[in-house]
Amino acid sequence: MTEPQAAADPAPITASVMIIGNEILSGRTTDANLPYLAAELTKLGIRLMEVRVVADIEADIVDAINALRARYTYLFTTGGIGPTHDDITAAAVAKAFGVVLHRHPDAVALMSKRYKPGELTPGRLKMTEVPVGAGLVDNPVSGAPGFQIENVFVMAGIPAIARAMFDGLKHRLKGGPRMLSRTVVSNLGEGLIATDLGALQARYPDIEIGSYPFHRRGVFGSSLVLRGIDAARLDIAAEDVRALVRRLGGEPTDEPA
Repeated sequence: MTEPQAAADPAPITASVMIIGNEILSGRTTDANLPYLAAELTKLGIRLMEVRVVADIEADIVDAINALRARYTYLFTTGGIGPTHDDITAAAVAKAFGVVLHRHPDAVALMSKRYKPGELTPGRLKMTEVPVGAGLVDNPVSGAPGFQIENVFVMAGIPAIARAMFDGLKHRLKGGPRMLSRTVVSNLGEGLIATDLGALQARYPDIEIGSYPFHRRGVFGSSLVLRGIDAARLDIAAEDVRALVRRLGGEPTDEPA
């Protein structure tokens, strides 16, 4: 089968996610934001390239912010913008950008509308503090906003709030060509297909070919997932993967067994 020429791949729009909090690292809390963010970024044609989980240590947060914001188009952080002493994300972001925190007047106005006189405690006012130069990210769930400074978006860790914040900010993002995928399920173990699959990947440098093993009903197999932006080329590559499986004595399917 003749392979179509690979289309020129435009520079990808990339992203990283930083999950902040000791509770994640201790196992006390299971992160639920990453799967949602990964799926939503994929829909927008933004490639999630790196994820870090960072403890509530200011210096570590600062270092991670500066590394990730320089490396990728966007950085999204979750966690650490609440009212307590260990919520230090805003201060760390300010330090990373070399600016100070201030009480954003719009954030103060939002919180003042939400609480009765006398209820806007110092802890709640802490959630109005953002780095100088940052714009707000709306929080329709509980009121306390997140913020954006340059290519860094700072969101809450509570899943319902993080999702609402992302839904409200995603119109600000520049997307790229959407990543498409094809999946070929093989009833052969990875050890049988590894060499040939590696050779096939070399023929398709513009397509990501991943192998994900499974064990079902006593049989080892693998889901072979192809990802790229050119649908026609993906179809050709997927057919070559099916042919590879057949040549090695397997039976490919396009749905999990």
